[in-house]
Amino acid sequence: MTDASHSTKTSSLNAFDAHTAKRNRSEKRFRAYGLTAILIALTLLVILFVTIIRSGAPAFTRNVVQIDFILTQAQFDAAEKKLLKTKEYNVLFSSFVANAITGGDAEMDDVADSLARILGKVGGDIRSHYRENPQDLDNSVMFELSASSRAEQYLAGDITRETLVDSRFLTAADLDVIDRMKDAGFIKTALDTTFLFGADAGVDNPGGAGIGVAVVGSFFMMLVVLVLALPVAVAASIYLEEFAPQNWFTDLIEVNISNLAAVPSIVFGILGLAVFIQFAHLPQSSPIVGGLVLSLMTLPTIIIATRAALKAVPPSIRDAALGLGASKTQAVFHHVLPLAAPGILTGTIIGLAQALGETAPLLLIGMVGFVAREYPDGLVAGFTEANSAMPAQIYTWASRADPGFYEKAWGGIIVLLLFLLSMNIIAILLRKRFERRW
Repeated sequence: MTDASHSTKTSSLNAFDAHTAKRNRSEKRFRAYGLTAILIALTLLVILFVTIIRSGAPAFTRNVVQIDFILTQAQFDAAEKKLLKTKEYNVLFSSFVANAITGGDAEMDDVADSLARILGKVGGDIRSHYRENPQDLDNSVMFELSASSRAEQYLAGDITRETLVDSRFLTAADLDVIDRMKDAGFIKTALDTTFLFGADAGVDNPGGAGIGVAVVGSFFMMLVVLVLALPVAVAASIYLEEFAPQNWFTDLIEVNISNLAAVPSIVFGILGLAVFIQFAHLPQSSPIVGGLVLSLMTLPTIIIATRAALKAVPPSIRDAALGLGASKTQAVFHHVLPLAAPGILTGTIIGLAQALGETAPLLLIGMVGFVAREYPDGLVAGFTEANSAMPAQIYTWASRADPGFYEKAWGGIIVLLLFLLSMNIIAILLRKRFERRW
């Protein structure tokens, strides 16, 4: 019997065949696609933030007219004897400014008309100051006055002499007065605290509009959402995840919770209008109604996040607690719930951030139509009196015709984004602080 010799073809493991090379090329292409997608997303995100900051930054500053004005005792006495006292103070102030910027070469009436369009009628403010502070007579007093929205646009470069059309708001002669005041050092740029802490000033005064009252309205709404949505959502999640039997009824509840998370927010607004305002007769445009509507909208989000946090706790924790004699309730509340707390807090803050930026539900309950012009009188009034909210206020400014409100809308977006970023940062810090690894 002879051994037959067979020739076998062997290949090295380090050698790449055609199929392996093709797979490697596909993997490289997939990596390139993923990297390209990330770069595109980051580029668009940078463009978005740059656009928002560039468009909204002017809302945080304003051009103020600072003038050292001197009113003598004789002028004050003469003005107080006039029938139209405020008009007389306007004339005195206009004459003073005209002399300061032109050396007396311009017509006083023309300068007075221009100042009325640039600064408004300041005679009332001047009269009130000297009536309350008579010791300032015959002394130099610094008056800080806000420029009109049209003057602001000219100083910002949005209006030029070539594009200006004479109107009752601004004329070409007014631009000459503005330039002379700027050359004289009367016009300065300052932080616009009115925008940060003020209230909406109506459709004709974008320079005096502020978002402070709307921030307070959003704060009260978030309190309502936090107090109502958090305990209800956590209790429902604990029951469904830890205690509820697995049957068709609980399956139906879980499906409906998932579906509610995808319902458009304006549907919740219609529900709030029908139930809370028309049926329960709660005050329209109030933060308590807005908070109730947003609570309904936020519940599915918090429930889903809470259930995910409870599922993330290892079953061995439950088994160990039960093995040591703890009841089901003790195992859940003493061991499972504390370990799931970081995820629950994160889901709650994300839900609150989502509610904070909603506008559609507020449209239906009237918070867009109401103009909030003052802060609430107290804690109870903060919940029950009509107010606005940040997204509703931004929507209102963006829908107005005056271009001066567009900057306010962009500035309001920056404030809203800062709140949202702060809430997400808090969520991250809480998760890092309380998170445990097994």
